[in-house]
Amino acid sequence: MMFCPKCGNLMSFNASSRTWRCSRCGHQIEANNAGRQMTLSKVIRHSEKEKIVIIEENRASVPPTAVLIKDQVRCSKCGHNEVFAWQIQTRAADEPPTTFYRCTKCGHTWREY
Repeated sequence: MMFCPKCGNLMSFNASSRTWRCSRCGHQIEANNAGRQMTLSKVIRHSEKEKIVIIEENRASVPPTAVLIKDQVRCSKCGHNEVFAWQIQTRAADEPPTTFYRCTKCGHTWREY
């Protein structure tokens, strides 16, 4: 496997002509040392925009343990029937955990003891 030194595209090998050819820019390299292992590396610089990881908007501020519930709970603010739900032990250990809900449409959050 070889990458084009000009554009970084994966090159294909032509056994009959013993050359590596880039399908993107057409650059060719002779394979004088066939059978010899080569290691090539290239530093790829990404723009700031490419470094940003997009997290699903509605899930960005809920814990990773939250589950999506459909048609069982309605948002008291907008009436939407899709919410994230998660539980946290907010009181003594012998008390039941508190269930939190967050609407996927308007972001309204409420709790149920």
